[in-house]
Amino acid sequence: MLALNRHPSGRHFLQIPGPTNVPDRVLRAIDQPTIDHRGPEFGELGREVLAGMREVFQTRGPVIIYPASGTGAWEAALVNTLSPGDHVLMAETGHFATLWRRLAERLGLRVTFLPGDWRHGVDAAEIAAALRADRAHDIAAVCVVHNETSTGVTSDIPAVRAALDDAGHPALLLVDTISSLGSIDYRHEAWGVDVSVSGSQKGLMLPPGLSFNAISERALARAEQARLPRAYWDWRDMLAVNDKGYFPYTPATNLLYGLHEAIAMLRAEGLPEVFARHRRHAEATRAAVEAWGLEVLCLDPNGYSPALTAVLMPEGHGADPLRKLILDRFDMSLGQGLGKLSNRIFRIGHLGHFNDLTLCGTLAGVEMGLAAAGVPHRPGGIAAAMARLAVAEPPAR
Repeated sequence: MLALNRHPSGRHFLQIPGPTNVPDRVLRAIDQPTIDHRGPEFGELGREVLAGMREVFQTRGPVIIYPASGTGAWEAALVNTLSPGDHVLMAETGHFATLWRRLAERLGLRVTFLPGDWRHGVDAAEIAAALRADRAHDIAAVCVVHNETSTGVTSDIPAVRAALDDAGHPALLLVDTISSLGSIDYRHEAWGVDVSVSGSQKGLMLPPGLSFNAISERALARAEQARLPRAYWDWRDMLAVNDKGYFPYTPATNLLYGLHEAIAMLRAEGLPEVFARHRRHAEATRAAVEAWGLEVLCLDPNGYSPALTAVLMPEGHGADPLRKLILDRFDMSLGQGLGKLSNRIFRIGHLGHFNDLTLCGTLAGVEMGLAAAGVPHRPGGIAAAMARLAVAEPPAR
């Protein structure tokens, strides 16, 4: 039986890098009565959220919304553009890049997986070399993760696009932007991305349950020749009715209410301001980690993630016992280490519905937890973060 008898006072601090804290106004929007998903009111809602998501992706092209997790959107991106046995170039940036590779292989694709150390982003020079060597243009797609949620490392997507263009290679560019959309500047159209993949539970400030494909004209054309089996994920069925605001099967109506409200919140703050807020909180978090004498997992300052910070534990100390202590004592959840980083790191999410006081409370919980767990560190992380926040104060409301 699920233990629901824990009722600690105060509000739970959900500081994993997704699902993120859902704003009260989004929760209230989701709580509206369900309506007829074939009726006129729903059609208006559908048109508005589809148009709003184009703004968030920064594209004039189509965006498709699935009632699914990000994994579903991964599969949709692949099955709509590729055929059995197609060659795909992917880069090992962390746990989620590895899972996307596994999904591609299960679909019958041939994958070249460029190895990585999980502490750096995509090496565009390696991508370029692989593309130049592919004189027969056997590679059908290049798949990369923009913000690797398992490591707190971002990759330079324009540099990958430049590698494709400089090589004169026709491969499609598919990008996972699940933990960066709505948190980190991402430009589907300007960066020449063919398919962008995302989910609802991170920068969009919703519960899990919606996923997205933003699609270029090149990707739409390729979809006409793609031969991987597709039914539920078929773009053509979706696009046939999306212009009227409808879906070919039952949509997640109440989550779309929440998405409508989340888009309104992003518009009100302004995307540039949203991105600046995330950068500022990331800088303050790294200042705290440095003051504690601990190490950020990301080794390239150009790859520091504005959405989350992964922190390495000192030798001889596990991250999971620390996380458990912090949860039990302070009712705060931190992200665990995934894959080869299991028990080696903890991840601090600072994305979505998040402000200065939330960050300070989060860092206080970490610092108290480090002390209570006997993890070697220096005090003063919170003060360092506050000093960093004071350097660039947020705009007045």
